[in-house]
Amino acid sequence: MCALFGWLDYKGVVSDRLLKKLTQALANAAEERGTDASGIAYVKGGKVTIFKRPKPAHKIRFNAPNGTRAVMGHTRMTTQGNEKFNYNNHPFYGHADVNFAFAHNGVLYNDKELRVEKHLPNTQIETDSYIAVQLLEQQDKLDFDALKSMAELVQGSFCFTALDENNTLYIVKGSNPMCIYHWKERGLYLYASTEEILQSALKKISVKLGKAEKIPIESGEILR
Repeated sequence: MCALFGWLDYKGVVSDRLLKKLTQALANAAEERGTDASGIAYVKGGKVTIFKRPKPAHKIRFNAPNGTRAVMGHTRMTTQGNEKFNYNNHPFYGHADVNFAFAHNGVLYNDKELRVEKHLPNTQIETDSYIAVQLLEQQDKLDFDALKSMAELVQGSFCFTALDENNTLYIVKGSNPMCIYHWKERGLYLYASTEEILQSALKKISVKLGKAEKIPIESGEILR
């Protein structure tokens, strides 16, 4: 059990101060699903930047720079791949037609078989989730078709998120949970693995954002 969390500010009207508060509040709230490691990804100067550590979120200061338009985060409960080796932690870097960051909540069971079947290179990364990154890299694409193909090959439980260098956020919903809030007037999406995480984070920031629309997402859907 891990947690995905993050936000996308597509109008650029929400203050940097509030977005920084949201990032830390979401990360701290997401600890309920994993304290072994925590990390975020964001775009800085057109490049995907990942900051992660083998620590619980409340012991890390997450501080994406002013002007950041999206943050994609993860808190980890280790199942495969020792979290003390930071390369095993999420998010992961990926390189396709665009550079991207990738995170996974769930467990994949056929990563070793897929590595052999698809002639994917061995890496020092031991985490089962990384096979999904390699499958996307092999297609040299990050789009709906590539994500669909990857999701149909892996076996296990999952919800995936990917953030590319253009601040495009993808959510791939398998059997694992995901909740998304949208404030249309503010141009803000907020997401986390559970609604409880979102509600906890919103209480902690002490700022009233108004009523959010809850975006439905079903198993088998991909959102961009």
